[in-house]
Amino acid sequence: MLEPSYLTAVRDSYDTVAADYLERVPPPAAMDPLSRAMLAGFAELVRTAGLGPVADLGCGPGRITAHLAGLGVSAFGVDLSPKMIGLARHSYPTLRFTEGTMTALDMSNDELGGILAWYSTHHTPPQWLPDVFAEFHRTLAPGGYLLWGDYAGNERLQPTHGYGRPVSYESYLLPLNRMIDLLEQAGLVVIARLEQEPGGRVNRPHACILARKPETP
Repeated sequence: MLEPSYLTAVRDSYDTVAADYLERVPPPAAMDPLSRAMLAGFAELVRTAGLGPVADLGCGPGRITAHLAGLGVSAFGVDLSPKMIGLARHSYPTLRFTEGTMTALDMSNDELGGILAWYSTHHTPPQWLPDVFAEFHRTLAPGGYLLWGDYAGNERLQPTHGYGRPVSYESYLLPLNRMIDLLEQAGLVVIARLEQEPGGRVNRPHACILARKPETP
């Protein structure tokens, strides 16, 4: 099957910017307190449920994967970019990182106790999001949790440069309620949401959604 062109653009772009991304993007300790609290709450819920590991999808250089591991979660990372995976493996050799795409996860049904999609879906064209969220539902165990975090808005961005390098990806910002609708259409139940105005290092509205796969069909 021919790979969608947006995946090629995202892979090539993040291979190009990987080293600069690592230098320019702050570590988890520098996140705003509310985002750190959402990650901590997610980690506690997953640990308590004990349903399986957490897949950090779009893990980049692995910092958030390692942060979750530090919170006592069995976590591994998946990213489209081989260069990002290389950086993650170098920085965190005791953790597992694999190349992959959210549209076709190399995981069994009901395998995961949790999924983290942290600022990793905004490069996905809206028409592909139902496929992505269907994969989230398929791979989550009944009762498993999803934490989604990303920018919110209503626009399509077509940057020519990112992190100081040429890029060819696009970004699609959707309203929070639209993202909730898509997750619910995929069969996930939203149990918490957080929407924040721009501030600090973040110059756009951003949001978090905590959702769960129902324990019974």
